[in-house]
Amino acid sequence: MYLIPPMDDEPPPEYVAFVTLRARDLRAEAVRLVGGDHVAGERVYLDTLTETAGHWRRLRWWGRLTRTDAVEPFIRKFLDKSTEQWREDQIYEIRVTPIHAVREAPRNGSLALRKAAVIPGTARASLEALADAEIAWVHAWRRSQWRHVMRLAGGAVLLVGAMIQYFSSLSTGGYR
Repeated sequence: MYLIPPMDDEPPPEYVAFVTLRARDLRAEAVRLVGGDHVAGERVYLDTLTETAGHWRRLRWWGRLTRTDAVEPFIRKFLDKSTEQWREDQIYEIRVTPIHAVREAPRNGSLALRKAAVIPGTARASLEALADAEIAWVHAWRRSQWRHVMRLAGGAVLLVGAMIQYFSSLSTGGYR
């Protein structure tokens, strides 16, 4: 029935793992980008997770298609856009110098160390990261549901308008 299946109301394990692995760094980056304001940083952090959850299937699909990581550039772009908007809303000027740290797997060392950088750990997800993932996913799911309702309402309005137009043209003898 659906051209695109609706968003699930529970986050997939890949999304939860993604948030668990990157929650601390993403939160610190959001706080840094808003000039050290922890309240605003938390808001930007949760908005970023929510927006990522809303686009998760598309980003994963695009990443598989191009064999690249589509999620990281999306998050970087959204963080930059939302912190720029936050700075514009501020009364005083804030200057932030971006510093990008690149993490790589260790090149020297044993085979076990190199595999450990790639293989996911067996440690349990932190409850805070799990809660953040769940909250962001639910917000994105609700947004998805509202968009679906609005598309249905818009389609119904267009259908009724087309029917009124058609029947009015029939009553005036427009089609003979």
